[in-house]
Amino acid sequence: MRHRVAGKQLSRTTSHRRALRRNQAASLFQHGAIRTTEVKAKELRRFVEKLITIAREGTLHARRRVLAQLRDRDAYAWDETEKDYLPEDKTIVQKLFDDIAPRYADRPGGYTRIIRLSDRRIGDAGVQVILQLVEEGGEGGSKTTTGRRKHRAAKRHAAAKKSAEASANDDAETPADDSPQDQAE
Repeated sequence: MRHRVAGKQLSRTTSHRRALRRNQAASLFQHGAIRTTEVKAKELRRFVEKLITIAREGTLHARRRVLAQLRDRDAYAWDETEKDYLPEDKTIVQKLFDDIAPRYADRPGGYTRIIRLSDRRIGDAGVQVILQLVEEGGEGGSKTTTGRRKHRAAKRHAAAKKSAEASANDDAETPADDSPQDQAE
């Protein structure tokens, strides 16, 4: 029986599962999005969102808690002139605390998004997804996502407001001096 055992095994041993989670989380923090299977993405989302919530505190204790969970490694970026990956100035944990966590300071959760892809993985036809960090704030012209019902309600309100303004403009455009007496003459 598996009473109160959270998470999926992913057909791996405990140490392999932890290493997979750490590596995928580090890649997600480094690149902002990763491509993986749906089951791995759903498991990774739980882990990553907890790390971001801890990192939002910004204290030394929070940094040590994240280091215990994630470990630390250098971040690498592709250099076009060298045609190779070169190390960046920050490690993954520094990037998490300095860049990623402040983006979500006012957000109460939901830092990641899973987007299903139409193509399947070759070999076992596993469902492929992109797990990405949600963009927050005013940089890059990103917009916050809302539910379908709220979006439709906003469109209805905008259409009603537009028709009300149009009818008000039509009333204002009809000249008052066109009385029935003028039309009869």
